[in-house]
Amino acid sequence: MSLVPATAAAPAGTRPGFVQPGPDCPLCPRLVAFRLANRGQFPDWHNAPVPSFGADGARLLVVGLAPGLRGANRTGRPFTGDYAGDLLYATLKKFGFAAGSYEQRRDDGLTLLDCRVSNAVRCVPPENKPTGGEVAACRPFLKAEIAHLKRLEAVVALGSIAHGAVLAALGMRVSAFKFRHGAVHDLASGLVLADSYHCSRYNTNTGKLTEAMFEAVFAEMRRRLG
Repeated sequence: MSLVPATAAAPAGTRPGFVQPGPDCPLCPRLVAFRLANRGQFPDWHNAPVPSFGADGARLLVVGLAPGLRGANRTGRPFTGDYAGDLLYATLKKFGFAAGSYEQRRDDGLTLLDCRVSNAVRCVPPENKPTGGEVAACRPFLKAEIAHLKRLEAVVALGSIAHGAVLAALGMRVSAFKFRHGAVHDLASGLVLADSYHCSRYNTNTGKLTEAMFEAVFAEMRRRLG
């Protein structure tokens, strides 16, 4: 499988040649069909693979699952426009990984500090559930993302699918590192992989994830990165 060269401008701060999925990436037929349907229904939305957010000098990478239909798929920025972003960016600000105002839109002036945010799957999936094949098809982009962050020291995986996607992108056996909220894995590559339940409204409404639990993960990343 070949990578799809970016046909749109790369995110600010990225080096020339950094591989991103193009706006009409054809790799996943189900996601392509969903994208086209959304373009017809919501023509003013982003409705394309969502690029990562943050500068390429970041030491911390946060990896989510996939864009939300009315969140990142609408706004064009990861975790922007829905509850998950409310919690994520408030937490990043609290621990010095972000500054400015988060207002659920791409041009709100929010800046990430020593941090970058991306997703295991770049296109919105139906019902927010990508298939294993779709995660695998998008893996080269995550692999390129990690390789391009030359100062990267730590990755926070939001959910077990993101956890597995990061390990697979690094060429490591997923079974060797069990996902558990709050777990911190020291990888042979020198990277640190921290696990958190996804900051979705469902997880917080059901009590599976509390703000204190979520903040503890980033407090540990702040302690490790200094």
